[in-house]
Amino acid sequence: MSNPLPSRTQALLLLHEARCSPAVIRHCEAVAEVALKTAKALKEKGFTVDSDLVEIGALLHDIGRAKTHTVNHAIAGAEIAEAAGLPEPVVSIIKRHVGGGITEAEAEQFEWPKDIYVPMTLEEKIVSYADKLIENGKQAPVEVAIRKLVKEHKEAAAERVRMLYEEIESLLGEES
Repeated sequence: MSNPLPSRTQALLLLHEARCSPAVIRHCEAVAEVALKTAKALKEKGFTVDSDLVEIGALLHDIGRAKTHTVNHAIAGAEIAEAAGLPEPVVSIIKRHVGGGITEAEAEQFEWPKDIYVPMTLEEKIVSYADKLIENGKQAPVEVAIRKLVKEHKEAAAERVRMLYEEIESLLGEES
């Protein structure tokens, strides 16, 4: 039996206990807001989405930033989540939210444990999508995140972010 999903209050407490900065916590709350709005819109379109999982996963997606602000925050966050006894679907959201997903080759390059680091479930995709729409605590066009990745010479990640954005927007029935 999997551990129960923490409440919103418990998730925010976990961020504080992990010593995430106020800026990271604000970012996580903003991502959760966009993710929940997206989940609700997808549910209205007839998709099956676990909104509670989306909210808690979005709130906790950057918990690893308490330890590092590198791409490795996904691994650090998954470790914190596992140590806290969080359910596996939350751990998966945390480790799969970065850059529209991390390929097997990139994970090997980062010396990460062998695993899947690309969002697979709709809930994982929603959180990764919402994460790329928040810049400095506010919703911003996805192009801001894409330009930033290109500037950092991360063209493959930029393309994955664009593809994930287009996938979610097409499910929403929006023009991309």
